[in-house]
Amino acid sequence: MMLVDKSIRLRSLERLARQVFSCYAVTPMKFSSLLPNGAFLPLASSFSTSSSRSSYIGRAPLTIPPEVEFNVIPLSRGSNGSTRTGTSSLGQQFQAQIKGPLGTLSMSIPSFVNINHDRESRKLSISVQDKDSKTQRAMWGMVRAYLNNHILGVSEGHTAILRLVGVGYRATVETTAFTKKPEFEGQEFVSLKVGYSHPIEIPVPKGVKASVPQPTRILLEGPEKEVVLQLAAKIRTWRVPEPYKGKGIFVNGETIKLKSKKIK
Repeated sequence: MMLVDKSIRLRSLERLARQVFSCYAVTPMKFSSLLPNGAFLPLASSFSTSSSRSSYIGRAPLTIPPEVEFNVIPLSRGSNGSTRTGTSSLGQQFQAQIKGPLGTLSMSIPSFVNINHDRESRKLSISVQDKDSKTQRAMWGMVRAYLNNHILGVSEGHTAILRLVGVGYRATVETTAFTKKPEFEGQEFVSLKVGYSHPIEIPVPKGVKASVPQPTRILLEGPEKEVVLQLAAKIRTWRVPEPYKGKGIFVNGETIKLKSKKIK
């Protein structure tokens, strides 16, 4: 009885729809196609009056701390007037230089990215030439994220904390190594004892400071976030956390869900 009532109700709605559309030059369609998941819905998006697309990350302004100095430097040009760039595919013509108490960092800026530096309010506004271009929108957010990381790096620094979980696991920072040669004068090495028959010696790159506040804790500090996290990931590869006993090297707040052993 309920199915009969629904079919009668649907037919009456279809008749009403035909009467409404009869005064327009529109082919009558079934009422079911007017439902939200019907074929009529995609047509509504073509009448959108919203503004042009933009990057949610890229359009957010950046604040420069008082102790940080920001400059945009044009890259040097060759004898034929062409700009010397590292990767010509992006047309990089400018270089952003960020100087702070913890060091100086620089990065290349694509030619289609515009940086507006308001020195009075110490604000950075980033935009691109073509907001409808997928490549430019992606680079828009990426440039903003890298600039933010560099500004924080030279003013406050970036850190990574590693936890060693396992019986007998411990770490030390050494000034010499038996299996590695130093790449520069004064280079230090992180020595790991994580269940192998010999210590694992990992060189610390330039600009990164490694310390061991506890035998099972490693603290990495540096102005460049990418370098700090790359070193943390390199150390982690020697004992990736395993899900049965929960042993391994954990980076920052990393956790792992333990699995139960399979019993035959």
